[in-house]
Amino acid sequence: MSTISEALRAVTSVASSIGHSDTATITVGGSLPAAVSVKEHAADKPLPFEFPAGKHIIVGVPGAFTGTCHKQIPGYIEHFDAFKAKGIEQIAVVAVNDVFVLKAWKESLAPGGSPVRFISDDCGALTKALGLHFDATPVLGGLRSKRYVIVANGSEVETLAVEQVPSQLTVTDAKTILAQLG
Repeated sequence: MSTISEALRAVTSVASSIGHSDTATITVGGSLPAAVSVKEHAADKPLPFEFPAGKHIIVGVPGAFTGTCHKQIPGYIEHFDAFKAKGIEQIAVVAVNDVFVLKAWKESLAPGGSPVRFISDDCGALTKALGLHFDATPVLGGLRSKRYVIVANGSEVETLAVEQVPSQLTVTDAKTILAQLG
C-alpha cells in the first residue's frame, strides 16, 4: 500500500466483506466477559480487564495511530469531564496492539496525561470474547477489533454501537455517545 488512505480503504473492504457488524456475541442486557487478560502498564504483566461498579465506556478500535482511530479518540479525551458529569466513571480505549504502541498512542494524543485508559488487547482475547473481531490480515497483519462503543453499568451492557464501515464515525464518535447519555 502506498498511502494510509489506501490501507484504510482496504481494511474497510475486508471488514465489510465479512459482515463487520453482524457477528457480535455481546448484546445489550448481556454481561461483559469475565477474567479476560489485557495489558495496560507493562508487556509482561497481564491483568484481568475488570468492569468496575458504576457506568463506564469501552471504545474498541481497529488500530492505534490509524487514520479514523486517531480522529475518534481525541473526542473522548477532550470530553472526559462531560462524560463524568453524565455519570461515566471510566473510559477505556481497547485495541489489538501491543502495550508499547498503546502507551505511545496515548502520549501522542494526550501529552499532558488523561484519565482515559488505553488497554492493550494484544492477543485479541477480549475482542474475541466480545465477538467484535475481524480478520484484517491483508492490511493490518491479523485479527483486529471492530470499531465499537459499549456503555456498561458494572458488567451489564446498556448500549452497544458498532460501525458498519470501520473507516467512518457515524455511531461511535464521542459527541454521539455523549448525546445518548441524556
